[in-house]
Amino acid sequence: MPAILALAAHPDDIEFYFAGTLLQLGVAGWDLHYCNLSSGNLGSATLSAQETRRIRSAESKEAAALLGATWHEPFCDDLEILYDVATLRRAAGVIRLVQPRILLTHSPQDYMEDHTNTCRIAVTAAFARGMPNFWTEPGHPHVEHDVAVYHAMPHGLVTPMREPIQPDLFVDTTSVQAQKRAALACHRSQKEWLDASQGMDSYLATMDELSREVGRRSGCFEHAEGWRRRLHLGFSSTEKDPLAEALGSLAIAAK
Repeated sequence: MPAILALAAHPDDIEFYFAGTLLQLGVAGWDLHYCNLSSGNLGSATLSAQETRRIRSAESKEAAALLGATWHEPFCDDLEILYDVATLRRAAGVIRLVQPRILLTHSPQDYMEDHTNTCRIAVTAAFARGMPNFWTEPGHPHVEHDVAVYHAMPHGLVTPMREPIQPDLFVDTTSVQAQKRAALACHRSQKEWLDASQGMDSYLATMDELSREVGRRSGCFEHAEGWRRRLHLGFSSTEKDPLAEALGSLAIAAK
């Protein structure tokens, strides 16, 4: 059974941007893996970082279970996802353990550095999967397999300079939208925090509006997630699009 790894920054990022695609791949028989780099420890205005870390860990485990995905423990904290060797060794360890054929991660351009740093870390860690002299933490032997890297749409569907981003591929998430919404609802501690700190007004409605807008851009889906596929050089021997191949009519190329 081929594996897919969703590698995101914070607890709830996978549910916002990746979960519909994960669920559709689960239906197609793929082995799902779920990893947030950060513990989410700064996501509260009233609780300590330690208590917030504990609560968000429990919420993300609950969400991963609802998605049918294997949960991998975070190894950074909020605003401390740094592009450094120590973090690369931990991320590469997860990639070598899972050996994904598809890697989902953030957009190279996004509204905050935790997202963009996670993207850089994911790409380099995947690139280093086959390098025997790059050791990981924990240690795993190098692996030689093709992996396709896909970048999610940025939050707000634009770059930090307000430039619009268009996906290469649209994945129909309409049939799994209720389950995606339920997974996001597992992050109960975040609704009040994001409503207050980022003016989202309604945590779940924001996600629904995002997927509905991507669906509108597809021209045929009610809800969708958008993806951009990274150049295959360094990741696979030939150019491949396993996400489109696995999902068939549920995935369409942008016109």
